[in-house]
Amino acid sequence: MKWKEYPRNIKVRLITSFFNRAVASAVMPFMALFFAQEIGRVAAGLFLILTVIIGFVINLVGGYLSDRLPRKKVLIATSSLSALFFGVMTVSLVPESNWIWLFAFAYIAFIITSSLGRPAIHAIIIDSTTPENRKAVYAIDYWLVNLSLAVGAALGGLLYMNHQIELFLLLSITSSCLPVAYAIWLENSQASRLEKQHDNVFLDVIQNYQVAFRDKPFVKVVMGSMFIFAAEFSLNSYIGVRLAESFQTISIEGFKIGGVRMLSLLNIQNMLLVVCFTFLISKLTDRFDKKKVLLYGLIIYSVGYIVMTSANSWYLLLLFSVVATLGELMYSPVRNAEQANMMPADKRGSYSAFSGISFSGADMIARSTIILGAFLIPTMMSVYMGLILMFGTMLVYTGLFGRQAESETFAATKTSL
Repeated sequence: MKWKEYPRNIKVRLITSFFNRAVASAVMPFMALFFAQEIGRVAAGLFLILTVIIGFVINLVGGYLSDRLPRKKVLIATSSLSALFFGVMTVSLVPESNWIWLFAFAYIAFIITSSLGRPAIHAIIIDSTTPENRKAVYAIDYWLVNLSLAVGAALGGLLYMNHQIELFLLLSITSSCLPVAYAIWLENSQASRLEKQHDNVFLDVIQNYQVAFRDKPFVKVVMGSMFIFAAEFSLNSYIGVRLAESFQTISIEGFKIGGVRMLSLLNIQNMLLVVCFTFLISKLTDRFDKKKVLLYGLIIYSVGYIVMTSANSWYLLLLFSVVATLGELMYSPVRNAEQANMMPADKRGSYSAFSGISFSGADMIARSTIILGAFLIPTMMSVYMGLILMFGTMLVYTGLFGRQAESETFAATKTSL
């Protein structure tokens, strides 16, 4: 599928999401450092945990709103407010003694408005695609996600320390362009809207998500994805901590690579592989049955992270990072497209918001591995990661393709892992 063949809404969604993610990834990784410097580590930790909880809850509300209201209006309103609060954060940095509480208020408000609009952004890609072209669209979306993260990380790394105000000003201007783009180019393509079931809005939201929770195959996919994503998230949690503590520093032409730099190399390699090989892998896998592509992709991905969990040699880490990324490139577009196919037309925003449990839960599992790793040796952590990934693979595969695949999946993952 060529770019000129994409529907206008898909083009708008892909381009605006690229800039939106680049803006967010340029500053969000530094928020922990910023608040720790301004209000202390303990207060910063509690504050950031609070923002995660707020973001998750508001994301669910955003899913309900994106199904009840025109998605274009939701996006224009939320992106306009997000740009406004980015501007407030910029203003709060101007005085020599930062107005930290104004910044904190604007940051929470930004989390709320961006979380409200996120489900509508995800739902638009489903509204504007068909089951036949959805995999191709998700492949380019996946590629742009990683490219935007790389661009954002580069901007943040270059400007955050010495040009903080200029960075936030640049991001405020960029954010202000997004609602303008939505207003001019985005079309209303919502097939149907969610009908209100209760006069009490709170009860209506709960009732709406009860429908998603009762959809057992979809719940299996969401929970299975949570276990699968936990492996990738563990790279910057347990694996990163382990490398920082036990990786033996190596020297290449006088350039020393310790545990922290090794972790950076793994992240850079992952991004480069995704940017360079997404479309090649997608084209190659189009020839094969999607069930096999998903299953074997998950197995390859699992093998990569199982080895990386305990490996301490640079060549094993780099090699199996390639293996894990190739597996991810195989399974990710299929999983995204098939999960999207499961969402009812009038509840796509709500289902998209509900699927966010995958990321929140994976983050919690990944953080818990740091604690578990204090009691288990690395090889036992690899066994633990293998069990998690095997269970996640079984849930995702059977959730997407039916109960009849359960025994086949379990046997295949058990043999390979």
